[in-house]
Amino acid sequence: MVSRSRKRRGLLIGVLLSAVVGGTVQPAIAAPVRDAGKQATPSGRSPVRSAEQEIARALSASLADPWWREQVRAAALGTRNVDLQALTGGTAAAEGRNLFASVSAADRRIAGLKGLPASTGSLLRVRLAASSMRSHLNAGVTPWIAVAAADDDAGSITAYDRQGRAHSVDTARVPDRPLYILDIDVTKAHRAGLKVLRKAFADKGLTSLPSKTANSADSASAAGWWATKVTAVEVDDDQEPWFKGAAEMFSLVTGFGQDGTARVDSVDMPYLDYDGTVYYPNQILVNWSNYKYNLADVVMMEDDDGTNYRALAQAITTALLTVTDQGAYIPLVNAVLSAIPDSWFTDDPDYVESWYTLARNASGRLNGASGNGWMTVEPYFVEEF
Repeated sequence: MVSRSRKRRGLLIGVLLSAVVGGTVQPAIAAPVRDAGKQATPSGRSPVRSAEQEIARALSASLADPWWREQVRAAALGTRNVDLQALTGGTAAAEGRNLFASVSAADRRIAGLKGLPASTGSLLRVRLAASSMRSHLNAGVTPWIAVAAADDDAGSITAYDRQGRAHSVDTARVPDRPLYILDIDVTKAHRAGLKVLRKAFADKGLTSLPSKTANSADSASAAGWWATKVTAVEVDDDQEPWFKGAAEMFSLVTGFGQDGTARVDSVDMPYLDYDGTVYYPNQILVNWSNYKYNLADVVMMEDDDGTNYRALAQAITTALLTVTDQGAYIPLVNAVLSAIPDSWFTDDPDYVESWYTLARNASGRLNGASGNGWMTVEPYFVEEF
């Protein structure tokens, strides 16, 4: 997982809107950093996390049944992430069956809180917190259940035993006692969320099709289109906590479309799971036929399990629709951040890295603006059949 420190949170909306227009390059304006802790509810806990903790307590109490506890243990040892709704719905153990209705209701509630359609299905999952706990789990010790902290820098997380008692677990080291982490299937939520974003952008005309006369000066445009391809990428952040699962990464590419309307395209990067690792995806990042100018900006983000995609889409579209193509760079960062209420988010995605003024002819290594990552790119022509 690529984790982020608290100081990087909250930058994403302002940075992604720093589009370059008219071919004029201006220095990026620093955005104010908002404390991630302010994204929660007034009680200090997001509705998504509250739903997770309710199920965590119920699951911990259910493990008093040896038969059901063994089924959960076998599932956790057999796969990295266990679909809790499927597990409770398919068991013959009474304690497990009794959980099914609550888990299903929590899945629906969480989907709604994240701005996802009901068709998203089951979201809650259970996993063994660390592979080093396998031997303790095999020894027959009853595990505790915990919900991963929203803050990657949290000094402790709360775990529940089968009597429902809460225990503080130090995050500085992996505990000896086996621990199940209950969280959200971020992969499924992320993919469903990107569909929500793309539909919202399309409905508001922010992903309009390129004009038939676009790039008319380019003799090759009729036979294909130019793209920027990522040949290698690495994110450098060593703050990975043991209680977090794998990351789900995506990037937003912004600029002005052929019709002069601000445009944003989301690019899924499912391979980018670990920091300090170089990946070689050969992935198309920018389709230049969609853009009026030969410059665009890129923002890379990591999805959090509390992300409200509907609110995120509304914030982005509301801000972008106020922007008009005036043939000059328009600084938007501070104005947009000030316009977005904290209450719109249950837990915002983490800002990872950004690249300003990515040019159509860019080639070679490009370091990110915050010094947290780099990528190598090259122009690439996509031929039509």
